[in-house]
Amino acid sequence: MFGGTSLSQAAPATRLDRLARSVADLMGIIDVLEQKRVGLRILNLGMDTQTPTGRLMLTVLGGVAQFEREVMLERQREGIAQAKAAGKYKGLQPVARDKRQEVVRLAAEGLTKTRIAHQLNLGEATVYRILATARREAARA
Repeated sequence: MFGGTSLSQAAPATRLDRLARSVADLMGIIDVLEQKRVGLRILNLGMDTQTPTGRLMLTVLGGVAQFEREVMLERQREGIAQAKAAGKYKGLQPVARDKRQEVVRLAAEGLTKTRIAHQLNLGEATVYRILATARREAARA
């Protein structure tokens, strides 16, 4: 990731939250950079890890960023749970179930899996999965 940098250089990062998702990730990146004797410069904050104050600020702001992310994810989970309880959140509906018999019929007619996928507006992997399931069910019967 940082192979092209050399002694007394600083690797730039535009934003701290784009660099790492947790303090542990951030510290891992900083450790790798320190082993290579490379600093880290966070451009939107004007922060440089080549100074003790910069390293302290980076650790503190990294912790705050991780906290904000965890709070956001918690709120998201709570919102989804409330929407599910109210019957408003059902998730994605499986599209292929409606087209399963059509996929099997077209395959029996000799169409290629690619042609079936295009004709029914499905992904090729979905066609393969439907046909594999149909074969397993036919073998059981």
